[in-house]
Amino acid sequence: MVQVHLPRRNTVFLAYWTMVATALVLLIPWTARASDELLKEAVLPVGLANKAIQASLDFCSKDGYKVSVSVVDRAGVVRAVSRADGAGPHTIDSSRKKAYTAASLRRSTTELAELINKVPTLQALRDMNDQVLMLGGGFPIEISGEIVGGIGVSGAPGTQLDDACAQAGLAAIGAAPKVSATK
Repeated sequence: MVQVHLPRRNTVFLAYWTMVATALVLLIPWTARASDELLKEAVLPVGLANKAIQASLDFCSKDGYKVSVSVVDRAGVVRAVSRADGAGPHTIDSSRKKAYTAASLRRSTTELAELINKVPTLQALRDMNDQVLMLGGGFPIEISGEIVGGIGVSGAPGTQLDDACAQAGLAAIGAAPKVSATK
């Protein structure tokens, strides 16, 4: 019988890599479970954001309204913004805040403005943070039953007109239609 003697160095090396491989195999189930816990959520593509903005701008411009339109994602982070030629500089910030408010609170800003006027205890919502604007013209963007962002329009002569321009943007991307609360 022939006996093979491995040098001690090779035996230690082989034992080391066997332990490493065993540890990795034992950890694989843990990494699979952790990935199962990650949330899956729809993301509003920038192409759809721009399409909604252009539709809103076109709708407003046909009536001569010079507006700004902002689209934010579900977290209120800006996806796209556009200001029509001649729109006031303040309209950029107010359209963004309307979009943020609608996405964050998951309601139209017209509905929220009317709600805080009817229920005085809810007026603190206006002061939740400096990004909230309770003024008509903002809507959540809902696609396939999921809120994926918000759209805000500012600069038309009346919040009901800002609402109409924002609705045109929603319609252009196939988002669920929203109905503003009636006055």
